[in-house]
Amino acid sequence: MLYLAEVQKQKGGLLSGGAKTELKLLACQRTDQNWSTVSEEAISAEDASRLNDGALVLVEMNPNRQLQRIQEAGRPLVNILQNFSRQLEKFKLKEEEIDQWKESLTFQAQEMNRREMDMEARLEHLQEMESEFQRLESQQQEVETNREQISQLQAEVERNRQELEGAWEHLRGEQRRLEEFQADFPQGQVLDADQSRVMGELLERLSNRVAHTETVREHLNLAFELVESQQAILNPHWEKLEQQRIVATQQQEEIDRLGQTLSDRQNAWQQARDFLAQQKAQLKVKTATLASKQDYVQIVKEQLEQQDLLHQQIRCLAATSGDVVLSQQVDVEALERMTLEELKKVIQDLTYKLEMDSSFVHDQEQELTYKQETIEQLQNQIKEAAEPDQVNLATELADEKDLYQMLNETLVGQRRNLLQRQKLIKQHENILLRRQGHTVTQTEEANQIDFAPILLQMKNQRQQQSQELQKLEYDIEQMLAAIEMDQGMIDNQTQEQNQKQQECQEMETNLLSLRLATAECWGRVNLYQEALQPIQDYLDGLRHKLQEIAASLAQIQETGDYQLQTINEMRHTLQSLVSQPELLAS
Repeated sequence: MLYLAEVQKQKGGLLSGGAKTELKLLACQRTDQNWSTVSEEAISAEDASRLNDGALVLVEMNPNRQLQRIQEAGRPLVNILQNFSRQLEKFKLKEEEIDQWKESLTFQAQEMNRREMDMEARLEHLQEMESEFQRLESQQQEVETNREQISQLQAEVERNRQELEGAWEHLRGEQRRLEEFQADFPQGQVLDADQSRVMGELLERLSNRVAHTETVREHLNLAFELVESQQAILNPHWEKLEQQRIVATQQQEEIDRLGQTLSDRQNAWQQARDFLAQQKAQLKVKTATLASKQDYVQIVKEQLEQQDLLHQQIRCLAATSGDVVLSQQVDVEALERMTLEELKKVIQDLTYKLEMDSSFVHDQEQELTYKQETIEQLQNQIKEAAEPDQVNLATELADEKDLYQMLNETLVGQRRNLLQRQKLIKQHENILLRRQGHTVTQTEEANQIDFAPILLQMKNQRQQQSQELQKLEYDIEQMLAAIEMDQGMIDNQTQEQNQKQQECQEMETNLLSLRLATAECWGRVNLYQEALQPIQDYLDGLRHKLQEIAASLAQIQETGDYQLQTINEMRHTLQSLVSQPELLAS
């Protein structure tokens, strides 16, 4: 099981000896992503003595609480924190996605509620129209009933007119008979009693046969009142129809205005979109130029890396070979002016420092060997581990290889320094031997090769390429700034274009809604027109027929009055013919 622990070193006393190293357990790994705290338990671990006090390490222990492996916790903790950060980012993305879904669902619910309210309003409007149509149908039925009544009145008036014409013909016949009778009798002759009685009865019958128009007049006035009442009911509907027509006309004018505005905005949006496309094309050209320069910068950097690698290899060759030197000259005159004791002291100091550095390099080489063993163990674990665990082990292996590479490069330089110090000590020793009178062989120094001129030329060439690289990087930086500025302008223009496009879409949606509303308004106007016009035509026809009936009735009334006047004249004439007054009374 894997634990997170802290290295604790306790200094021993005079009697107990050296320092004691312990590991204080802090947390335990339950699963790959789950750690839990444990009771602060300290276990002895002499293998951790090479680590600093307070350092954090990962300790692998078997079920018997025995140490199996100790590893520095720096890099694994960084990996754990990175994984934790990635998990947090994933959780944040999930939360943002959930919030977006919530906003989308809220918007959809609001849209559904709005549509439901719109449907309810339309349903109420349809119900109102249906009830209005029912009222119109009932009014139409009342008009039909009144029309039937008027037709009956018209038939009755026609019948009375025919009866009146018959009575009038009978009266004219009786008048002709009376005139013939008067012509047959001589002047001054009077009627006897029977003739007077018969003539009186005939006049009485004629007077009773005169048509009375009062009842018909009352029915006709009632019919006129019914027609006017129906007209009074229709007038508000005609006014409402006129209002609806005005509203529809205004909406149609608004549709024409919005249509023109939408067309102008769409043309402006199209022109701006074409200009934005040109800017994007120019940005692509600049981006391609930038990419080519970046590729060239990458080539220059690779050349510099190759030169650095060659420079390092030459230095490694100089460090590992005794036949190659880097022109490290010794100040021989200064050494000649020293006393022998001083020169020996300098050689002793140099030798002591060489031993100290050699010990440090030896420790680093052991650390490098340990890192190599750790890499091999991780490679074996990756081969045997499950697929989910291979990712973490691969990351840990990459980190270990990076540390190994860095430590190995450090050791190369340190080994080179050790060889140079050894050669420096050898030069001091040769000068000391020569001053002591001993013979020194110079064949080794004569066979050595000096790479200093080559390194100097490489340094000059590297400086030139570095200057060229700096110029290219400056140009790239300027181009990046220009591209960033252009990209910002394009983003702003794109946002404005999207906003304008959204405004055009909203205006188009509003225009469509207004067109639908106007179409509905015109539909109501036409429907009202179709429903009201037949009823109005019926009422106008009825009113016209009633006016004709009233004219006929007035004519009948005039004829009746004329008949009564004629009967009265006949009665006066008959009175002059009657010889006795009592006959007239009969």
